[in-house]
Amino acid sequence: MKSHYQVLIIGGGTGGIMTAASMLKKNKSFDIGIIEPSETHYYQPAWTLVGAGTYNFEKTRKPMTSVIPKGVDWIKDYATGFEPDNNSVSTRSSGKITYDYLVVSPGLVMEPSMIEGLEDSLGKGVVCSNYTDPNHTWEVIKNFKGGNAIFTQPTTPIKCGGAPQKIAYLAADHFQRNGLKEKSEVIFASPGGAIFGVKEIASTLMKVINRYGIHFKPFYAPVKIDGERRIATFKYVKPGENECIVNEDNNVINEQLMGESFIEIPFEMLHIAPPQATPKFVRESSLVNAAGWLDVDHHMLQHNKYANIFGVGDVAGLPTAKTGAAIRKQVPVIVDHIMTLIGQKTLGGKLYNGYSSCPLVTGKGKMTLAEFDYNNNFTPDPKLKRMLVFDSSKEHWRLWMLKKYGLPHLYWKNMLKGKEV
Repeated sequence: MKSHYQVLIIGGGTGGIMTAASMLKKNKSFDIGIIEPSETHYYQPAWTLVGAGTYNFEKTRKPMTSVIPKGVDWIKDYATGFEPDNNSVSTRSSGKITYDYLVVSPGLVMEPSMIEGLEDSLGKGVVCSNYTDPNHTWEVIKNFKGGNAIFTQPTTPIKCGGAPQKIAYLAADHFQRNGLKEKSEVIFASPGGAIFGVKEIASTLMKVINRYGIHFKPFYAPVKIDGERRIATFKYVKPGENECIVNEDNNVINEQLMGESFIEIPFEMLHIAPPQATPKFVRESSLVNAAGWLDVDHHMLQHNKYANIFGVGDVAGLPTAKTGAAIRKQVPVIVDHIMTLIGQKTLGGKLYNGYSSCPLVTGKGKMTLAEFDYNNNFTPDPKLKRMLVFDSSKEHWRLWMLKKYGLPHLYWKNMLKGKEV
């Protein structure tokens, strides 16, 4: 195994594979290594559909060998630390590997221990998560017979911030189709104050919430999950508020005020996005900002201290949603910069504007597509008009078809092959 690479990439997820493929597509002579311990590569955006029983989990995974581009060395190992002043990355089994340029793209890790009781409850009984086991989510939804169905998310940044509410809509749709609507109380509890940050999309989603009769609980941060007793405890986190505001329908969903700002809600099913963070070897390194995310320039994606290090994907400290769609726009920027640095010793001209996208599935056969930038401006792709979608902020069955069939094809056949899309 070699100990030095022109370009070393940490992570065989979307960002790492796409970067390697894009660079080789432009110049096959690049010397690239990818550090990645996993045998399997997952298309995680489809896990929402798996959790709703509308997509086969097996179709979301492929062997890592099939997605790592030919001509790239696969270092099947764990990265364990950085020595950026020596252009070096430490690994668990392969020793130190040096580089001319480093791309850090290891994704996020689940940290359920950050919520009391979640580690012991997650994946057992009626406590489920599409983030960890979407097949289990579908089993829980299928077996639900009525009562409180809670959908919630943590205060940490998470992959695809819209995913926790997508499964709420899909579950509500399933309950409605199976005669459970009158027996069920679907609760979406979020630490945030708005259902979505883009006003055009938020307007549509509030109509969806009203259609299903979902109880939207803003400023509810989950702090404790008791899977055995089936009770979720939330802290009310609205800035400047000293007491919890309990909705008028509290008698229906059986809320109990425990004190100034804590609420218990019993449940018959609970779906949660676990708290998420950068991997420990990144978190404890000198490469992160005060919040623990890779400290990169928001537009260049270049590290703010080390000019030959770039970050892409969920690990990067960027004020936008952590999605595969964001990576799709980030990779061409870092590829441009690295290639120009190699050839001309200067940065390239491309900039990242914070573009991200969230395909918000609102029921079986329905979807709205949120595309936005750093300023939460709604920025729909003009190519959607070719699909006869003229307002992607509204629900449309063609967008559902895009989510279920078009985007997976785009991912496997274009993005991971290094084609700009």
